[in-house]
Amino acid sequence: MQVLYKSTRGSGETVTASMAILKGLSEDGGLFVPTAIPKLRTSMDTLSRMSYQETAYEVMRLFFSDFSDQELKKCIAKAYDHKFDTPEIAPLHKADGAYYLELFHGATIAFKDMALSILPHLMTTAAKKNHADKEIVILTATSGDTGKAAMAGFADVPGTKIIVFYPKGGVSAIQEKQMLTQKGKNTYVVGITGNFDDAQTAVKKMLNDAALGAELAQAGFQFSSANSINIGRLVPQIVYYVYAYASLVKKGVVSSGQQINVVVPTGNFGNILAAFYAKQMGLPIHKLICASNDNKVLYDFFSTGTYDRRREFILTTSPSMDILISSNLERLIYRLTGEDSAKCRELMESLAANGVYEITEEMRSGLGDFYGNYCCEEETRQAICRIFENSHYVVDPHTAVAAGVYEKYKKETGDNTITVIASTASPYKFNRCVVEAVSDQYKDLDLDDFALVDALHEISDVKIPRAVEEIRTAPILHNRVVEPEDMPRTVKEILGI
Repeated sequence: MQVLYKSTRGSGETVTASMAILKGLSEDGGLFVPTAIPKLRTSMDTLSRMSYQETAYEVMRLFFSDFSDQELKKCIAKAYDHKFDTPEIAPLHKADGAYYLELFHGATIAFKDMALSILPHLMTTAAKKNHADKEIVILTATSGDTGKAAMAGFADVPGTKIIVFYPKGGVSAIQEKQMLTQKGKNTYVVGITGNFDDAQTAVKKMLNDAALGAELAQAGFQFSSANSINIGRLVPQIVYYVYAYASLVKKGVVSSGQQINVVVPTGNFGNILAAFYAKQMGLPIHKLICASNDNKVLYDFFSTGTYDRRREFILTTSPSMDILISSNLERLIYRLTGEDSAKCRELMESLAANGVYEITEEMRSGLGDFYGNYCCEEETRQAICRIFENSHYVVDPHTAVAAGVYEKYKKETGDNTITVIASTASPYKFNRCVVEAVSDQYKDLDLDDFALVDALHEISDVKIPRAVEEIRTAPILHNRVVEPEDMPRTVKEILGI
């Protein structure tokens, strides 16, 4: 069955998977969604005997149906290789009463590697398939992890340039140094004086700017995106939920068909949407637990049916979740409207113009798969401490938010279903708050970030990742900082237009 893609705000026109990947965003401002969610065709017993790469093929071939078997297998082989420091790619670790799905074993030690390792190969293959004759300019906003992972994926890939915007002062020191030391003649990093939402809004506006697009085309360029608004980012994220369930079956933790819960620390809603799509494919997921930090716009949405970004933007120790405009939620809203693109467009335009929208009671009834809650900063610190004390297992603050929300869910519901928690980053990426949470002896010492890396290694016995060691003495290669309103001009300067 060929799966085609349509816009959440369009009039029903469809494009192939490769064209949706190449475009990134529909011309009408909507996000591409599959015309139907395909069902898993391979039995769980068979999947439980497969490698990560084989599982990826079984899932992705259903969504990327205009890629040949050879093309898709080649993309997968190039993506999931020695860049990952474990042959399992995404291992499960049992700790503190749950199974932590470690998604941080890639080149930049965050879950974004899982999809951004393959997106460049999907995109360059898509460009060839569609006879694209222009250089692809990847335009990306990052709250900390996407930018580095995207640059690592696209660095020196022929026929591409990548420009990343991040909130200056709104990411961890390690995250920032990872980006500012990125090599590659086609990579550009720009700090902005606003927050992530400012960066994301400006990027989406540029992607939808017809005049700017025409100007680029005349100069031989075309825009695309590496953010999770790109379906080529989202589909690879479905894979690791299928792989996690198959791993539980292989370990004998669950029998095939037995339900599990999935907990995801969520900002832009892409990672948990991938789990929702996995459930639609037939993966036996009981509850999708959406974990927010103090920027709890999603928790409030699940609680009230009103999405309201008109609130204080709070900088937390889990910066990749410091987001008030959750772009991928639009794909779920589209489903809740019964795929009514006019209604979806109306709600998204209300968010853009007024900062708020409210869904109907009928739409709210479709949220039964989800549970939402949040953890404040102190609860996040307590979760890091508790897991370390109980299991000698160190988690980063994003994963700690998920673990804290899971504890709240169990207390509220009494549900003890086997649960997988998406562990989205290495604790070494957020060493300061992790060290302070698990040990008192370093609290009053004025240590720099790499001294804290060594302290965390001493405390946890966890090997320091190669990605951290590489940037310890790496030179800063990028130093631009601009106002959000200057982002389009900056893009044109970089491209020489």
